This record gives sequence, C-alpha cells and structure tokens, in this order.
Amino acid sequence: MYGALGGPRLLLRRLREVMAESISPQAQLDKIVTHIAANMVAEVCSVYVLRADGSLELYATEGLKPEAVHLTLIHTGEGLVGRIAETAEALALSDAQQHPSFLYRPETGEEIYSSFLGVPILRGGNTLGVLVVQNKARRTYSEEEIEALQTTAMLLAEMIASGQLQSLVPPGQDIALRRPLAIKGTPVADGVALGRVVLHEPRIIVKQLIAEDTKAEIARLDTAINALRDSIDRLIESGNIGPGEHRDVLETFRMFAHDRGWLRRLREAISSGLTAEAAVERVQNDARAKLQRRTEPYLRERLHDLDDLANRLLHQLTGQNFVPEHANLPDHAIIVARSMGAAALLEYDRTKLRGLVLEDGGASSHVAIVARALGIAMVGDVANITDFVEPNDALILDGSTGDVHVRPPHDIEHAYAEKARLRARRQEQYHKLRAVPAVTRDGVKIDLHMNAGLLVDLQHVAETGALSVGLFRTELQFMVAARFPRLSEQEDLYRTALDAVGDRALTFRTLDIGSDKVLPYMAQVQEENPALGWRAIRIGLDRPVLLRSQLRALLRAADGRPLRIMFPMIAMIEELDRAKTMVARELLHLARHNHPIPSKLELGVMVEVPSLLWQLDELCPKVDFLSVGSNDLVQYLFAADRDNKRVAGRFDCLSVPILRALKLIVDKAAAHGTSVTLCGEMGGRPLEAMALMGLGYRGLSMSAAAIGPVKAMTLALDLGKLEASVHSWLEADQGASASLRERLKRFAEEEEIPI
Repeated sequence: MYGALGGPRLLLRRLREVMAESISPQAQLDKIVTHIAANMVAEVCSVYVLRADGSLELYATEGLKPEAVHLTLIHTGEGLVGRIAETAEALALSDAQQHPSFLYRPETGEEIYSSFLGVPILRGGNTLGVLVVQNKARRTYSEEEIEALQTTAMLLAEMIASGQLQSLVPPGQDIALRRPLAIKGTPVADGVALGRVVLHEPRIIVKQLIAEDTKAEIARLDTAINALRDSIDRLIESGNIGPGEHRDVLETFRMFAHDRGWLRRLREAISSGLTAEAAVERVQNDARAKLQRRTEPYLRERLHDLDDLANRLLHQLTGQNFVPEHANLPDHAIIVARSMGAAALLEYDRTKLRGLVLEDGGASSHVAIVARALGIAMVGDVANITDFVEPNDALILDGSTGDVHVRPPHDIEHAYAEKARLRARRQEQYHKLRAVPAVTRDGVKIDLHMNAGLLVDLQHVAETGALSVGLFRTELQFMVAARFPRLSEQEDLYRTALDAVGDRALTFRTLDIGSDKVLPYMAQVQEENPALGWRAIRIGLDRPVLLRSQLRALLRAADGRPLRIMFPMIAMIEELDRAKTMVARELLHLARHNHPIPSKLELGVMVEVPSLLWQLDELCPKVDFLSVGSNDLVQYLFAADRDNKRVAGRFDCLSVPILRALKLIVDKAAAHGTSVTLCGEMGGRPLEAMALMGLGYRGLSMSAAAIGPVKAMTLALDLGKLEASVHSWLEADQGASASLRERLKRFAEEEEIPI
C-alpha cells in the first residue's frame, strides 16, 4: 500500500526534483531515502552501492543508525542484500530474520525490523547496488509495491551511472560501475591500442522516465509494437534479408514480439509510472540481469535476440534511426561492437581509429582481414563487451594476446604504454630494413609483396620496401560506395593505383563479393551457406555486364602500361576460359576505339577452391601466374567456416594435410614454370611464412604491417636446413592430422630466428 503522499508517479517526480537540487550528493541521497520510506509507508529505506571490490557499502539510510552509513560493508552473496546483488532478483520477506541468508549487523540496529523488501539497482543488466525498505510489523509486500520499488531503483541507477556519487568514494576505492575490468578474447589483428570507447551502435538514451499520462503511454507502446511486428513481417516476407539479419533470427524476433508475457511486463512497468521508453529499458534490464547469469549458450544467444528486439522497439518509440558514430570521432578511438562487416569498418576515419573490439568476429573473418590491412589492432570473441563499457571509457586492447582492459588502473596503462613504445621502436627497426633485400642466410631470394584494397594503403609500398602489390582487393571500392561505381570512377581508381606504385607491379583481383562482403545497393540473395554460394567469379560470369565493366576499366586504366589481373573463386577450368574470353573481347573493343592496350597483360587465378588441386596440370599452361588464397582454401579443405568461432580455431593451418596441399600447388607450378605467390593470412605471420618457404614458396603477399617481421625472419633463416627438415616431417609416419607448429617453433628457437 502507498501512503498519503501518493503513488509511484508522484514519488518519481519528487525524486527528480531532489536530484535537480544544488546540494551535495550525500544530501540528495538522504532526501531520496526519506521520500521513498514515506511513500512506501516503511520505517526503513536504505541504499547500498556496489563497490569495485565486490562489497556493498551502505550509502544512505532512513531508519537505521546514521553512524552505519559508509561503515557497513556486505559482500556480494552475503546476507539478504548480498543475495539480491548476486541474483539480480527482488526479495520480499514478511519475517526476514527467519531467512537462512539473514545476516545481523549490530551497527545498523536493524534487529527490530521484521519485514524486508529489496530490489537490485540495475543498468544494462549489471548490478550497481541494492535498494531496501523494511518494516517492524510482519507484512506481505504486494506486487504493486515491488514494481514501484524496482521503478524507483531506475532513478538511483541513473544517479550512480552519472558519476554524481564519485565524490563520496574514499581514496583508493571505486564503485562497481567504474571498476577496472580485464577480459580475455581472441587475438585477431596484432597491435597495442590505448584509447577511448566509441560504440558502433550508439545506445538510445531514455531521458524522460516519468509518464504524464499512463493511458497515452500504453497507446504509444501498442502503436510501436504493431509497427515493429509489421516491419519484421515485411522483412521476412520480402525474401530480401539484409546482412546479419538471417531468417531464423528474424523468426525469433517475431516470436518475441508476440510474446504475451513480455508485453504484460511492459504494460505493468508503464502502470508503475514509467514512459513507454523507460518501460522497455526497465523490462530489458531485468531480462539481461537474469540471462547474463546463465551459462547455457542457447540462453545467452536469446539475450542478444532480446537486446536487438528492445533496441528496435526503442527506435520505433523515439523515431530515431540507427546512425553509427562516424562523425566527430575522437582521437585514439577504439570501436566496440557486437559484430561488424568489413564495409562498416572502412566508413570510419582511419587517422583517428586505433582499435576494434567485437563480441563476434574471429581471426579469419573479412573484417579481421581489413583490420590487419589497415594496421588496426583487433580482438574478437569478447563476451558481452558492449554491456560493460560506456562511451568514452578508457580502454586498452592487445591484438597479440587477446587481452582487453576496460577502465585500466594506472599501472596497467603505464605498462601497456611502455609496450606500445617498444612496438614503435621495433617497427622503426623494421622500417630500417625496407631497403635490405629479403635474402635468406644461405642466399635464397624471397619476394615479399603487399596486399592492399584502398588508395591510402599504397603509400605503404615504398615505406615497407615491398617488391609489388601482390593483391589489390577491388571490391573494397564497391563496398564503401553508396551506389555502384560508374565505369569512369572505376577507371580513375585503377589509374590512380597504378600511378601510385610507379614501376612496381600491381595485381588486381576482380570483384570478390558475396558471402559476408555485401554491397548495400545490390539486392541480396538469401542462401543457406553463402561461403559456398553465389560469390566472386560466379557473380561476374552470371552478371557479365558487371565483370565486363570492371575489365574494361582496368584495361583502360593501364593506358599502355603492364597490367596483372587475377580471378577469384575459380573452381573449374571452364570458368577461367569464359573470363579470358571476356578479356579478349574488351581488348578488341579498346583496339577498335583506338584506346591504348596494356603493354603486357598477365592473367592469373586464385587457388582457393580445392577442386583446382586436381586440375593444376591443365590450369598452369592457361595462366601467367597463380596466387594461393590460403584463407578460403583452408576453410574449404577442413569444411570449417572461418567466421564460425565454434570451428574456426579447430584446425591448424600448419597441420600436415594443409601443408601437403600447399606443397602440391607449389610443386606443380614449378613443374610447369608458372610463378606462384601465396596471398592469404598465412603469409603474413612469421612462423607460417617460414613453413611456406620450407615448402618451396618464394613469393608471399601480406599486409603492410607484416612485411617487417617476415623480412626479419627471412634474413635469419637457413632455408636449405629448413627445407630438409620440413620435407622429412611431411614424409614421416606421424599421422595425417599432426601439426608441425611445435616442431617449427623449436627449429626457430634453435636457429635464433625471430618469429
């Protein structure tokens, strides 16, 4: 029951007024607990705030002994208050002292109180504290009172999150919301980044919590729910489902959007005095708090679904469109996101971007490849990172170990700043090697090429001393454009790229779109397994205008200079023949219109589909060069999706089956006198690059940042000795699935080779 002071809406208004007063935070808290106690007709109201050390400190009370404030500490899980903090669930008792978790603290004087009602103070599903009311008489708190206290706790969460209580924190202590966190993820892109958090999907901030008209708020909720359902229905029924919005996820959204229990809780929250937006936030807070404490993978996936649904509903209620924070990016920005495509990463200002942290995103994903190409440190598979950070939080990530530090203490920050300085000095040492030929200790020359995809990348060719650009990913231009680039725009890009590298060779790969590399302006094709579906050369051959326009732009951009073009995802010789026929037609077209043709035209294919391994004798005479795409080749050979974190790390690229396949390619190419380069991620890691050289590869293409470390390894390598060892290991009877990683590491240690 409520007292004469009125219902929860009046209480919320009065608490808002108190929070707006120009008084100290302690005075505000003292007034707040007094108002809550009076409104709830309770003799006691207390606020406990969770500290960084995991204990709950009594910050304010009405009814308990005043001297207990900032003195009483209760550990999470200890007593009734600690139990609420641990479970994130409300607890209502008519005789609290009979509960097995009851903990008596003599300094509080609470032994005279029987009934107890406590609720967690939640934000983003994380516990910030506990709000308690108590009565001397044994009484049963109603559902309405529990609901009202939970609603009131939202205001306290806002007060804690705003930093208003920071002045009350003793030196050397901190509240839980601002506590340092050390989280482990998967190392993806090497580098150390120190910076500030930028959320890729900015949260909608609910500013108006208190409803003026409950009926009007319920009507707004119903309208938004109907609009949400309609939008999901249209998206599913259109068959044109965008990236990341797979049908099964949308079907789950549709199920949740019609869930009666969810809708009932939303309406109950509004009835307690909240606006529709605040009700969504309140209900989602409760759901997050429960599901975050469950370990079952299925339930944790449902948490993400509920998050997405709640965000969609908030967008409907507020009319706000999702806009990533690309503009006004702070210096030393570190992007934090649930997931991200390669195109989304390219939209950020890379002069200010230092790092990327994803909840989902493995080392072989396309966004990881782009991050490495751009020299952006990245860590993936960081569970629930978006729940634990706030915009502008200090954050450190180590792309070599997978460590992520949120709000790091000074000693951690100092240690990583020193590590970053050491890396910078090491990079300077690599920079000094740029003019040194990549020749092994026993005199074997190794060609080190650079992968690129944007014009800005090409400035690194001279800086790194790369022999050429072994892979230019032409699809990146298409992915960052708002519409399909015109022929003239493509030609300008390719001409500028050729101008930028001067006398160095540049190998253009034709469009490799499809799978997770989606063009936003093209109609999407729903596929059960897009990695094995309609992508790359398959799209180009089925949509010849697309491929012909790109080939024409490339041939015209050469303007009488040498030109190298390679085709991705070739699975059958016939596909190469069709692509070469298109090239011949475009050459004829240029000649007819008096355009200069390339002085030398070389055509090659990427060997990334396993079927080509049994067509190499027929393939080699038809091409000028081969380029091994180890990323896709490895995933296809092991039938392990590189974007699926459950299987992406299951198989080692240095296992015997993979190395035997790679050796087959290099041996066949040598037999036919066909040059071969490997341009996958393997080539950019010193240990893997060393193994490739031991197999017979003399050309590797990699990100700009990888050239220095690989060259340093090359200069220290006795290749003849390595080749003998690798060949003996591959031929030994040791089981076809054994990895050579540990043997290669021991070899490097014994030979003092930096890896």
